[in-house]
Amino acid sequence: MKGKWISYSVAEMEWLEANRTLPIGDYHREFSAMFQRDDVSAGNLHALRKGKGWKTGRTGCFVKGQVPVNKGKPCPPGKGGRHPNARRTQFKVGGLPHNTKFLGHERVSKDGYVEISVDEQNPHTGYERRYVLKHLHLWEQINGPLPAGMCLKCVDGDRLNTDPSNWLMIPRGVLPRLNGGRATRVMAYDTAPDELKPVLMTLARVDHKAAELRRNRQEAE
Repeated sequence: MKGKWISYSVAEMEWLEANRTLPIGDYHREFSAMFQRDDVSAGNLHALRKGKGWKTGRTGCFVKGQVPVNKGKPCPPGKGGRHPNARRTQFKVGGLPHNTKFLGHERVSKDGYVEISVDEQNPHTGYERRYVLKHLHLWEQINGPLPAGMCLKCVDGDRLNTDPSNWLMIPRGVLPRLNGGRATRVMAYDTAPDELKPVLMTLARVDHKAAELRRNRQEAE
């Protein structure tokens, strides 16, 4: 049998039941002082209360509007949040996270295009800045808004080259004709030698224009 049986007198039991709502520390201290029971620990009294089913009225949960017991009390120096180890990793006034993104910050998208943070409200989140395609942003600053149905194609095949002179405005329907592959028996534009790129671009645009004329003629009939 673990431990030993602790017996209590009738007077002790009456006092323990009458004062069962005291916090365990006060409960044990007052009981020991009154009855000179040095052989009884706080754990023994806690077990007694549980065994007898005596309720303290406390659930251990914070209720709405309850004021924390340490409200307004400063943490002692060298303790808690004022410990040197805690101080070392705390944010300083005016400090910014290491990954803060400022206006003009650039990143590369998963598709390989450069994106830049501009001073425009994000329509999805309402944030004061948003990321846009850098090559499109620079191109529109010179040439105006990109017309509907048109897109920009990098001339040298390098999507990281955002110079406006490296981006050519073409109909969006031309893009599939520049992909190449076995089905088209045409070399892909981006991987073709530089001397062949103008030829492939011309063939793609002519093919697209011919298909457009055929479609218009069929619709007219």
